[in-house]
Amino acid sequence: MGKPQVNLMFRAFSDRTRLRILHLLRDGEMCVGDLVKILGVPQPTASRHLAYLRRSGLVVARRDGLWGFYTLAPAKTEFHRNLLACLRSCFQDVPEIVADSRRAAKLRKAGGCCPP
Repeated sequence: MGKPQVNLMFRAFSDRTRLRILHLLRDGEMCVGDLVKILGVPQPTASRHLAYLRRSGLVVARRDGLWGFYTLAPAKTEFHRNLLACLRSCFQDVPEIVADSRRAAKLRKAGGCCPP
């Protein structure tokens, strides 16, 4: 993994909104509409952060009609694996992330806003 890619990944982790998105995607694929609802940010803001996460190699996207769905990218290097492990263990006590997880669980149980 080259230096530019490592820099992009570190920058992805340095932004609060991107970190919240990454943490939400640990539990599986989500659509932009659901992320917007959980995070309480405008759709263009969420899309801008998701585009950055795609460029950094941390998430992958797929389209289904009008809907955009995102999931964590599979780790290709040990460094990437360690970052994903950190998502699972490093931020468990951050109140904002805990609240996001609760909202996500409720939204998933209700079926979310995007078609399956």
